Amino acid sequence: MYSREKVSYRPLPLPDHVSLADDAALAAAGQFRDYMRKRHTVRDFLPDPVPEEVIAACVAAAGTAPSGANHQPWHFVAISDPAMKSRIRAAAEEEEEAFYAGGGGDEWLKALEPIGTGASKPHLDIAPWLIVIFAQRYGTTQDGHRYKNYYVPESVGIATGFLIAALHHAGLAALTHTPNPMKFLNELCDRPDSEKPVMILAVGHPSAEATVPEVAKIKKPLAEILTVRKA
Repeated sequence: MYSREKVSYRPLPLPDHVSLADDAALAAAGQFRDYMRKRHTVRDFLPDPVPEEVIAACVAAAGTAPSGANHQPWHFVAISDPAMKSRIRAAAEEEEEAFYAGGGGDEWLKALEPIGTGASKPHLDIAPWLIVIFAQRYGTTQDGHRYKNYYVPESVGIATGFLIAALHHAGLAALTHTPNPMKFLNELCDRPDSEKPVMILAVGHPSAEATVPEVAKIKKPLAEILTVRKA
């Protein structure tokens, strides 16, 4: 972690590296692409428990993400306590009811229609785990000095992507949820004002009745998301 006494640069030999020949790299990239295509966002979860160790391992994977100045400006709160999940659901639904009653604006609400979302969030109770992701606006050294974090949204976004991929790799489904505003999560999760809640991930195994919106399977073709400039 960042320390005022440990700010000097000291290079280390590259400790780990995966090196593949071109043909093997292409095969591995294609396999990973196809594997990630099997990841789906669902809203119907089984209540079956998921071991804490699995969640911890996935969060540890998220913690390996790159970050601005290596400050790692994130914190994850994993919740399985039913009472706490219910409190989060109640608070989230209060915000969502205002949003869907018109607070979100006509254009945003229209964009959500093909997704099939609404103010009711039963998955926040049913999913065995909720992971609340916090972005740390600034950090504090052990001696109480405040220091600035850099590229916080970008860093937390990358770590969240790592987490979602790790959960998928562990055979779990996850649903991203971003009630707005989310300040209530600081108090519920006992997190300091220096941290901003940015997302709730509902995590578990999908139920047999789980569905996905048809529109969710429509992805932009590669030609629309990739530009290659060659010499």
